[in-house]
Amino acid sequence: MVRILVLVLLVVAIVLGIIGVAVEGMLCLLSIGVLLLIADVGYLAVRSAARRHRTR
Repeated sequence: MVRILVLVLLVVAIVLGIIGVAVEGMLCLLSIGVLLLIADVGYLAVRSAARRHRTR
């Protein structure tokens, strides 16, 4: 379930970024897309580090 949510958030971030770049005056969408992408990648990094720490 969490994997699906993460993938959906990645797709939404990419789509918002593309719309923000393509449509003039939609810089706020680009900003939201970039922030969402950074948050999602950060979540994946923390989750990956926690998983590696548990297996040792």
